[in-house]
Amino acid sequence: MSRIGPQRIVCLTEETTELLYLLGEEDRIVGISAYTERPAKAKEEKPRVSAFINGNIKRIKELDPDLVIGFSDIQAQLSHDLVKEGLNVLITNQRSLEEIFQTILMVGSLIGKSEQVSTLVGSYKKKLNEIKKRSSSKPKLKVFFQEWDHPIITGIRWVSELLEIVGAVDCFGQLKEKSLAKDRIISLHEVADAKPDLIIGSWCGKPMDFEWVRTREEWKNIPAIKNDKIFEMDPAIILQPGPALFEEGILEMDRILEEVRTSLS
Repeated sequence: MSRIGPQRIVCLTEETTELLYLLGEEDRIVGISAYTERPAKAKEEKPRVSAFINGNIKRIKELDPDLVIGFSDIQAQLSHDLVKEGLNVLITNQRSLEEIFQTILMVGSLIGKSEQVSTLVGSYKKKLNEIKKRSSSKPKLKVFFQEWDHPIITGIRWVSELLEIVGAVDCFGQLKEKSLAKDRIISLHEVADAKPDLIIGSWCGKPMDFEWVRTREEWKNIPAIKNDKIFEMDPAIILQPGPALFEEGILEMDRILEEVRTSLS
């Protein structure tokens, strides 16, 4: 019996690779991103054919994929180049938790795994609801989530939504509807004025510089700096819209908030 959907898939970002492995469909994957960390064995088993913005077009064509899957408007040029080479390309641009769920359901449907991904999404929603219920009566701490340093960029929409679920207040929640990173750029003074109780950094592509955060003159009087409540989260579990976000990211964020609440009580 022939399998449904594309048989040779190139994954330009990690979350699709992670999902296909989770569904037991990793044999469909013929190429992955160099930034893939999950699952660890993917790096050993699959050829790396792209970064995030750029990809090896020649190598991708040689793999003869029947579908290339990517994520984000940042991959627009790469997608354009692949389409010009006659390849089938699917680029999603999910920003909210609900859009992430719908994307997981769509990818699952493409490969004939609708029932499995429906169950998976249901389990993720249940976990989020349980955390939200447990956190609803706890003290609301103000959080500045930092995605980048130069310029300073605050969290993407799903990060802001996860902060709400763990019982926090996103200092820049008013920007969560801005889908482009350039529209979430803020100043040192705006962070100072927001007076966050803690700072969570996840600098996509490089480690968070704790010393840089601690030594901003404009920030010396904010609670997060005075109380040394500065944390880092792995971008692979919080800045990629895939399974790790729900299996690890939300739990780590919840743990950080609980640690700070306990220390301040």
